[in-house]
Amino acid sequence: MTILRARGVTKRFGGLVALSQLDLDVRERSIHSIIGPNGAGKTTFFNCVTGFYRPEEGAIVFGEDSLVGLRPDEIAALGIARTYQNIRLFANMTVLDNVLAGMHLHLTSSWVGAVLGLPAVAHEEAQAVRRARALLEFVDLRGRENFLARNLPYGEQRRLEVARALAARPRLLLLDEPTAGMNPRETMEMMAFIRRLRDEMGITILLIEHQMRVVMGISETVTVLDYGVKISEGPPQQVQADPRVIEAYLGTRRVGASAG
Repeated sequence: MTILRARGVTKRFGGLVALSQLDLDVRERSIHSIIGPNGAGKTTFFNCVTGFYRPEEGAIVFGEDSLVGLRPDEIAALGIARTYQNIRLFANMTVLDNVLAGMHLHLTSSWVGAVLGLPAVAHEEAQAVRRARALLEFVDLRGRENFLARNLPYGEQRRLEVARALAARPRLLLLDEPTAGMNPRETMEMMAFIRRLRDEMGITILLIEHQMRVVMGISETVTVLDYGVKISEGPPQQVQADPRVIEAYLGTRRVGASAG
């Protein structure tokens, strides 16, 4: 079953066409990678899916819901969450509070109830804390609850950002270069973690990634963009051998090294 469908998506910035007539299908419970040179339109597509940009042409449908024209919070409420290439944590808040911040879409208590100290508010807060702690355990951050986010090592900050995204209860998770800046050990751990997200939580993963060993190691489908146009799509081995990909993205090198 297709969980996300894009048809004819075109996004322009003045005279620059960042995406041109893009068609893309993401299967439910799959790990789907989008690759391409810098400026190929990868993050622009993420921004169109999550409501930060509105495409001039085309349709983006999540399940049965059209996403074009919806606000980012409305799209998040439908079940789409994302992370960013540059980590965007609340640096001076605790690890636990960062995850709790991701739950705001699903909390129903009002500020009036909080001021009055109503039992229902206390019950909901306790449930939220329990779920936040469970998510921190899932991302291997148990015992870090009271650390400030800025004091975590880089790899743990990445996992915290994912935990905050998971707090929104997504069915589709968009990861923008999740292994950027990681050393080889951290990269392997992140690859295993992404597989766990799909296998244990049933979340569909759509990711942008530059490290080809990551793309080839965890993806079931790879879409290649070049100047906003889809030039190849299919299983990793098929894409790896596509002459258009080798020419436009990998140059004369073979897959195996990181490509900018």
